[in-house]
Amino acid sequence: MGGPVVVLVGPPGAGKSTVGRLLADHLGTGFRDTDDDIVATAGKPIADIFVDDGEPHFRELEKAAVASALTDHQGVLALGGGAVMAEPTRALLKGRPVVYLEVALADAVKRVGLDAPRPLLAVNPRQQWRELMERRRPLYLEVAAAVVTTEGRTPEQVAAAVLESLELN
Repeated sequence: MGGPVVVLVGPPGAGKSTVGRLLADHLGTGFRDTDDDIVATAGKPIADIFVDDGEPHFRELEKAAVASALTDHQGVLALGGGAVMAEPTRALLKGRPVVYLEVALADAVKRVGLDAPRPLLAVNPRQQWRELMERRRPLYLEVAAAVVTTEGRTPEQVAAAVLESLELN
């Protein structure tokens, strides 16, 4: 099976993009974030897609972006936090080097910020994040070949743990 050497999944604030770039640098490969692909395809920010076109449209764009990236990209890939909600996406992730970056609520809130343009966390971010994780955590675990906790670790330490978990170091 071709495709990415590492696929990162996790909630908003887990550090997928930051850690992904560090991993790509370490492995001497490219980094790709499917959220960036969606923005490029739609020609507008994700928050605007949610407002203008609705979440179902965004999720369709997301499924297409993930499927394309899993086929075309050979480096490190970060998926949007909700990508695992789609069963077809979870099916495409089976057998791949997927790492779930697990993050504590307090850390996620600090990283995401309470005023960041995160459409699903717009109202009462702490409560929304908790509810989001109740739905998504089992799905992250379902697709993950490895789980790496980010709590108390720098992005560099998380990247090192990802490499170790996939035996890429």
